[in-house]
Amino acid sequence: MKKSLFVLAVLLCSQLSSAQIQFGVKGGINYNSNSFTNVTDDVFSGAKSKTGYHVGMWAKAKLLGIYIRPELVYTQLKNDVVYTGNLSLQKSTAYTFKKIDVPVLFGKKVLGFANVFIGPSFQYVLSSKFSLSDITNVQIADFSMGLQFGAGVDIGRLGVDVRWERSLSGIETTFLDSTITSGSVNFDTRVNQIIVGVSYRL
Repeated sequence: MKKSLFVLAVLLCSQLSSAQIQFGVKGGINYNSNSFTNVTDDVFSGAKSKTGYHVGMWAKAKLLGIYIRPELVYTQLKNDVVYTGNLSLQKSTAYTFKKIDVPVLFGKKVLGFANVFIGPSFQYVLSSKFSLSDITNVQIADFSMGLQFGAGVDIGRLGVDVRWERSLSGIETTFLDSTITSGSVNFDTRVNQIIVGVSYRL
């Protein structure tokens, strides 16, 4: 087993050393279906998704007949939700979610100008907050993982792709709520989104 892994590592290194590596920048919009699940108290209702955005950079290299494309992307998402912690006074609030995404995509060129791809996306959560002052001290798990797959086209140095991201792990979040007996609320949010991106090869 160790010998097989060593041979594979040597092959990968030899391929990468001879590969032509491309670099570029990207940006685009994210339509998220950010969902709240496993809420310890019934304090949310009517969640509505809104469009977010992303900006970042990428690298691309051919490897064993396919290509590998790691990316480093800043993403910001937002949802509107109705806060019902105090049932006598329901309030709308925005939930803003910021993270760093590191997709590692494996793809194949088809038809000479298009490509299809799939790969894991490692996510580091920077912050999350509600616009409502009643909700304070939001604490969130800082790491999660998702899966991205999609297709795109290349026109010269420009590229356009559409991808779907599905969360493979939840993001545990806790905040303080003075209107409930326990004082704190735990919930799990899963980021599933459609991503439309435009890239430029440098």
